Amino acid sequence: MPGEMNFEKPLVELRQKIDELKAFSAERGIDFADEIARLEERYARLEQELYADMKPAQRMQLARHALRPTTVDYVQHMFTDFIEFHGDRMYADDLAIIGGIAKLNGVPVTVVGHQKGKDTKDNIARHFGMPHPEGFRKALRLMRQADKFGRPIVTFIDTPGAYPGGAAEERNQSEAIARNLMEMARFGVPIVCVVIGEGGSGGALALGVGNRVLMLENAIYSVSSPNAAASILWKDASKADQAAEAMRITAKDMLELEIVETVVPEPKGGAHRDVAEQAASIKEAVWTHLQELMKMTPEQLREDRYHKFRKIGKFTYIPR
Repeated sequence: MPGEMNFEKPLVELRQKIDELKAFSAERGIDFADEIARLEERYARLEQELYADMKPAQRMQLARHALRPTTVDYVQHMFTDFIEFHGDRMYADDLAIIGGIAKLNGVPVTVVGHQKGKDTKDNIARHFGMPHPEGFRKALRLMRQADKFGRPIVTFIDTPGAYPGGAAEERNQSEAIARNLMEMARFGVPIVCVVIGEGGSGGALALGVGNRVLMLENAIYSVSSPNAAASILWKDASKADQAAEAMRITAKDMLELEIVETVVPEPKGGAHRDVAEQAASIKEAVWTHLQELMKMTPEQLREDRYHKFRKIGKFTYIPR
């Protein structure tokens, strides 16, 4: 199990015992078939119990897993004829966001997503998936083009949040995010958003104003990262696991709160266990929603998007 998490250690240890027993049986010519079968059965039960009832903190670990597939991985598996575009035509090319045009089952679409690095050097170049203003403006440039030519938009969300540095603030980070929210709400083409890892704060929402929002089973979506919330609430970022429990950040929570429409299942142990299988599941879900949305007129799409976000949140009016 490459990249196993701490809570997966019992599974890893049991698998090692099974493999050792198989090797010993082959080496010595002794039949341990019954014992191996019992251990395999025990492994299957333990695996089912472990992944069926994961805590929010454990799902947060999987959402941040170093081997978790990124936007680039899903683009390669889900789309054909992808052409990447660069730059915001105003300042620079932010590698924390990638985008371009492609075909999904033969239909031209615009694809935009956050992109984390595959190693330390790549992560530094991509700001660990945290966009600067020019990244959001690049995304908006591509989405405006999609709206102009009537192409559906598919976004992939995977960021701890917008880049928090002084340079980003100097280039008006908040304005870039706010403009994305406003313009995405007005587009007359279908928009399907997929939370594939971390959906953190305004950095996630800047690509998240869609007619349909999908979420992977072990992804998280929150107004602030659990680490930041712990720093604010308890002045201690190490209490991120406790914050994750309280904030209701899991896909199950988002579905119950009607923030997302679909939870896409993951292979046991997370999306990184089988990228091809995971990409196929996302593709099927995205295509199902797109087929429904492509039947709507631009005005119907705008109304649909408006009502989706207007109904989020529960409140009670208490007259004076």
